[in-house]
Amino acid sequence: MTAPFRFPRPARRRAARPGTRRRPPGPRWGLRIGAVVSVLLLAASGVGHAVVTGVESGIGRVDAFQGMSNRPGGGDGLNFLVVGTDGRDRLTAAEKQKYHLGGAPCHCTDTLMLVHLSADRDRASVISLPRDSYAEVPAHTDAVTGRQRAQHPIKLNAAYAEGGPSLTVRTVEHMTGVHIDHYLEVDFTSFMRSVDAVGGVEICTVRPLHDSFTGLDLPVGKSRLNGGQALQYVRSRHLDGSADLGRMQRQQRFLAALIHKITSSGVLMNPIRFRDVADTMLRSVRADSGFGAGDLVDLGQAMRGFTPSSSEFTSVPLGDVARPVPGVGSTVRWDPVQAPKLFRAIREDQPITAPRDRDEPRARVVDIPPGQVQVRVDNGSDRAGLAATVAKELHATGFATTGVPGNSAHGKVPRTAIVYDPRWDRSARSLAAALPGAQLRPAAGRGPVMQVTVGQGQGTVQRVRAEEPPQKPGRISAITGDEAVCP
Repeated sequence: MTAPFRFPRPARRRAARPGTRRRPPGPRWGLRIGAVVSVLLLAASGVGHAVVTGVESGIGRVDAFQGMSNRPGGGDGLNFLVVGTDGRDRLTAAEKQKYHLGGAPCHCTDTLMLVHLSADRDRASVISLPRDSYAEVPAHTDAVTGRQRAQHPIKLNAAYAEGGPSLTVRTVEHMTGVHIDHYLEVDFTSFMRSVDAVGGVEICTVRPLHDSFTGLDLPVGKSRLNGGQALQYVRSRHLDGSADLGRMQRQQRFLAALIHKITSSGVLMNPIRFRDVADTMLRSVRADSGFGAGDLVDLGQAMRGFTPSSSEFTSVPLGDVARPVPGVGSTVRWDPVQAPKLFRAIREDQPITAPRDRDEPRARVVDIPPGQVQVRVDNGSDRAGLAATVAKELHATGFATTGVPGNSAHGKVPRTAIVYDPRWDRSARSLAAALPGAQLRPAAGRGPVMQVTVGQGQGTVQRVRAEEPPQKPGRISAITGDEAVCP
């Protein structure tokens, strides 16, 4: 692997070109992070300055660091703040209608992501920052009125409207204590064109996804999404009660799938295709003036061999998800203990996911989180203690086991059986995924507790996890990219 490199930090703060036109940011953006990080991955082909310099000239510039002081100290690695803009004004009327993109854009960032590349360039950590996070913006000059404003509380996504990229960067640095090296901003149009340029992206789901607001309509299983469909996927927030938290998790899964597509499709090793794809991606990107062709080449050389398993994804651990603030509205509060731990790991260039044995079979993704499935286990085999072993393994993968395992009243059975109430059929299917070969036997009126009778042929319990791991107060829930892509 290419040796690690360091950027001289003072060179990162050059002033942006004057007169840069400000594009209005808009809602539902997680898509743009995919486009921007993909640019970094595309550079991994190492095709050099001849190709990248021509592409780099298409990047718009934005002044994200002017006049900033009292900033956090820099640590190892490289930190990007990626925000999104609406950009729907450059879509055709037909595209707007087809992909439910009517209406006027808002002048705020709807979602932000902090992306950390490790010093040795063998890991990328992506942290979603909820748009409704409670924030206190520093004193600044209002971008609209030109008047000085004292420090005051707002929602994080409103910092852009008040003070543009610079205030957004200052606010995130104040909240996280993480030094931002580069600012990147992309839009709807760039995202759609970029997905189409790589030939679409595969997404897997364990349940149908329907959202009348965005027009998303995906069946169970694997789907190849074009740019417009991908936009619907990452914008959707009316699929279930998870709202914005679920949407952030889907955005992260999409990014992992996009990384997988780019690194496995030959784009990185084909200079002509690389240039075409990168040119499409960069056409609507705006970046700080310190981000240039040299950075793209250096990053590319350092990131050869980058794969989905090299990436990890999480959202800021939350405390209170509905704290009212006078004059601001309902806000999300970050967990006062776990959130600082997360950002300390970023400052110290440490991974946020626990190391695991790569030879261990990956967990099967299930519809209903195992923690929501109640299970009682009895032994229907002639192997003493097998029920207790299966119950322990089910508990280890997250199921809510209950009662003390005993012997089945039906004697010995050749095959494991799951007796369940049809009202909880989705839970039963999640449990069956952990017990390959088990028979599903509906029995009306049983209630929510599943009855497992372990048969003679029962093997090891299959590890499972929810498609969208729940964000629980006080915990850092993270997955690696290889856990997020289609099997």
